[in-house]
Amino acid sequence: MLKIQAESNIPTDFGLFRVYAFSEYEEDWNPHLVWVAENTDFSKTVNVRFHSECITGEVFHSRKCECGQQLDAAMNYMSENGGIIIYLRQEGRNIGIINKLRAYALQEKGFDTVEANLQLGLPADGRNFDVAIEMLNLLNVKAINLLTNNPEKLKSLENSGIALHQRIPLEIESNEANESYLSKKKDYFGHLLEKV
Repeated sequence: MLKIQAESNIPTDFGLFRVYAFSEYEEDWNPHLVWVAENTDFSKTVNVRFHSECITGEVFHSRKCECGQQLDAAMNYMSENGGIIIYLRQEGRNIGIINKLRAYALQEKGFDTVEANLQLGLPADGRNFDVAIEMLNLLNVKAINLLTNNPEKLKSLENSGIALHQRIPLEIESNEANESYLSKKKDYFGHLLEKV
């Protein structure tokens, strides 16, 4: 059972956010985070982004994915329009950074992003968005617009009791290092991408 363990205001390059740390236990050093833009009105339809942790893309600006750019775009959107980012500690589609680097090493040998995970005996995508639904419920969010290209995130809201009003695309231009990765997202996972 998740609960809010701590909260604080954090000024960012995109504006002021109220940040909540959610975990079952106070001792958890890797809680899920919810970033709430200061102009968010919870009595209306709330703009929401489910964003899975990606240390390589967000912190070190890896060009193998678009995660860092998506997070920046989402923070900017929420700051301008109100909304929340649910930051899920599910590194590498929930395989962890060590396995993610092992998968990258296999990709250097010619495997694609899905094949590499499967070669390691891991799921193609091991994420679960139930925890995001739980946090929305704890925040008493009733209706949302979801910033996503991922149909699985849309499906996670079915029978959740949270009304999905619309999907807002969050597409980033590809580069030479992530073009095949984005194509795989579209072709294998069915991501709703127009620019690939």
